[in-house]
Amino acid sequence: MMVTNWKGIIESLLFAAGDEGLTVKQLAHVLNVEQFEAEQITRELMEDYGKDQDRGISIVEIAGTFQLATKKEHSVYLKKLVESPHASTLSQAALETLAIIAYKQPITRAEIEEIRGVKTERPLHTLSAKALIKEVGRAEGAGRAILYGTTKEFLDHFGLKDLDELPVLAEKEEEFKQEEADLFFESFQQLED
Repeated sequence: MMVTNWKGIIESLLFAAGDEGLTVKQLAHVLNVEQFEAEQITRELMEDYGKDQDRGISIVEIAGTFQLATKKEHSVYLKKLVESPHASTLSQAALETLAIIAYKQPITRAEIEEIRGVKTERPLHTLSAKALIKEVGRAEGAGRAILYGTTKEFLDHFGLKDLDELPVLAEKEEEFKQEEADLFFESFQQLED
């Protein structure tokens, strides 16, 4: 297989990997090349990013993984974005995930995904980054999955003294998912207005 755009492919892979990054071994496996080739191409791509002063991102190597990162000199603008009121809105997926955690905590990612019926990795990351949820322990059994729960910031954000002030939900499981999301979505929109 003749591929001429290895750099573009690596760039796409690093973007998709996000904060976790990828090791040379992982890149080599996906590209189906030797590790030295994957490392050489990745380092060339790093140099390309370093030479182009107009780019807002770079490739960094952290703890044996390569990942895309924003340039340090742009931090003042990134800080403004994070602090802006529009940056605090949550997606429907994040709101659903937050509602499930609030009502079912402590709960594992697998249990959340079972209720939602879709993956929740990104919403969990968003909620953790906004300090609305946190790791509250580990589940018993194989793998010792992370248990998630809400934080004091969650209570503050939604104007609750404690979790007992959460609205009472319907008993039926199929109604549970939609009703909890609706309650939080309405609460969140009221706070935004």
